[in-house]
Amino acid sequence: MNQDFYAGALRRIRWLAVAVGLGGTIAVLVAQGVRPASGFLAGAALSLLNFQGLASMANALGGTGSPRVFAAMLIALRYLLIGAAIYAIVKLLGFTPVAVLWGLLAAFGAVVLEILCELIFHGQEAHRR
Repeated sequence: MNQDFYAGALRRIRWLAVAVGLGGTIAVLVAQGVRPASGFLAGAALSLLNFQGLASMANALGGTGSPRVFAAMLIALRYLLIGAAIYAIVKLLGFTPVAVLWGLLAAFGAVVLEILCELIFHGQEAHRR
């Protein structure tokens, strides 16, 4: 496994996170209405931003990216920032807390889907050899 493999996996995870976020938003919209769907979408957006921060931190630690002071501070403070964002989303905008929390799992769902795809497709490729 090389650098191209990991870059491709990160790219697929980002796209899958967007797809999970949009798909989940549509499902919540149909099942519960606009306000919970908006909360889910906001949580999914935070999830994607957090994933991007974690990927940037891993690239900086692995030497593939250029570490920046501002980026390092954001990475260090990301949980505080995410907590403040969740508070603002729930208290100020009035979105459903449970929907926001479910949306926060969008990147996790994308990672699980990427793992399953790699297991399936890599397993098929190994079986052909």
